[in-house]
Amino acid sequence: MTLQVDATIIVRCLLVLLFFPFSALDKTLNFRGAVGQAQQLFKQRPVAVAMIAIGLMVEIFMPLGIVSGIADRLAAFILAGYCAVTALLFKPFWEQGDFWAHGQSKGRDLFWDFLKNFALAGGFLLITINTDGSGLHALLSDPLQSSHPYATH
Repeated sequence: MTLQVDATIIVRCLLVLLFFPFSALDKTLNFRGAVGQAQQLFKQRPVAVAMIAIGLMVEIFMPLGIVSGIADRLAAFILAGYCAVTALLFKPFWEQGDFWAHGQSKGRDLFWDFLKNFALAGGFLLITINTDGSGLHALLSDPLQSSHPYATH
């Protein structure tokens, strides 16, 4: 492996590390708790179970696509959307009413998690479109195509 390939795989592993293995493992080991959290938003238990199951699949398969390079642009695009949607649904810092309070603030705590999700989404979008935007056409013309991240040029 070259230094470029080593750096690429390390960066991709760091980017997905939060999801696979950690968040996916947490959802698996604490499925009931995850469903309980989802039920706060999706009131019906079967819907909450389905949402957690979908989230679990996203957190397992999209990171594997990103790291392996298999349909990595599409996987990164899906994970970017997942980050944005989960930020909007589960990190509503604006609802807390204590954002500007002195001392501890649930709103500020959620705000940093909200921003973290969007920062991750930005990283995944860089995989999707490349730094020069050239990956967007590739994604639209053949979504399952690999970006060949480990090919040496």
